[in-house]
Amino acid sequence: MCRDRGGSYADGARTGAPQAVKVADRFHIWQNLGTAVETSVRQQNAALKPSTGPDRTANISTAGPATTDRAMSPIEARIRERHTIVHALLAQGHGIREIARELHIGGNTVRRTARAESPEQLLAGRRQPRPSQLDPYKTHLDKRWSEGCTNAIDLHAELQELGYRGHYQTISDYLRPRRRQRIRVVGPAPPGVRQITGLMMRHPDRLRDQDRQRLAEVLARSPELDATSRLVRGFAEILTTRSGQHLKDWIAAVRAEDLPGLHSFATGLEKDWDAVIQGLTSQWNSGPVEGRVNHIKMIKRQMFGRAKLPLLRKRVLLTAAR
Repeated sequence: MCRDRGGSYADGARTGAPQAVKVADRFHIWQNLGTAVETSVRQQNAALKPSTGPDRTANISTAGPATTDRAMSPIEARIRERHTIVHALLAQGHGIREIARELHIGGNTVRRTARAESPEQLLAGRRQPRPSQLDPYKTHLDKRWSEGCTNAIDLHAELQELGYRGHYQTISDYLRPRRRQRIRVVGPAPPGVRQITGLMMRHPDRLRDQDRQRLAEVLARSPELDATSRLVRGFAEILTTRSGQHLKDWIAAVRAEDLPGLHSFATGLEKDWDAVIQGLTSQWNSGPVEGRVNHIKMIKRQMFGRAKLPLLRKRVLLTAAR
């Protein structure tokens, strides 16, 4: 009798068929191991968080006149294109009115574009900054910002020592565009407990390179998790090759490590020893039944709220016939 390892399943099998040979299903044994591994990983949760350096911010370089690879708004692109065309026509000897008729734009727009030596003058427009008492100190502010001093209060105190008599808010307004261009360097999220458990329980040959590297980094930070991974690989070898005669040695290796989660799993194996040994040595298992049950559940979820029982029955019987 192939069964789950739960207490009620074992009691029911002993009561209903005392003469039958009890076999602990390999799928459920592996599932129980996964629960134990998750417990061990959760106890070592601190190892999942990578160490971070002190500098976690970076500055996006401001877009200067020479910047060509940054994204432009449609209006800015149109102004730059217009500036190029107007100056090219002027260089060919065309007049303002002729250019206006050719481009279907107003004469004043052509004159304003012609007077502008660069597109930046058109983009700034009337928003050109007026003279400020901060102007003589902007070079010092730029230097201190590049050195990493970004606190406006500290910079205001420095400028006062240099003779600045303006308000703190003026400095804050000058630095605001730079602050908007500062970004926080956020590394990849640390792997979660279930993610690391899944990587440990998965066949090493089926891991992607980045998952294999991530798992190696976590195991390097925690000797306990490294021992857990080695024990999982050892148990997987016993299960896949059905070499249950080595189970006692594996349990002894578990007892030698400080892994309470795996200790509980080993104790459960010992309590159900005969059925576990049968499951790890014989060919019997509940795999086909479990697969059919999972397939029926999938069909039910696909049809939930969409069809009634007759169609569900047809789909189940149709797939069973295959």
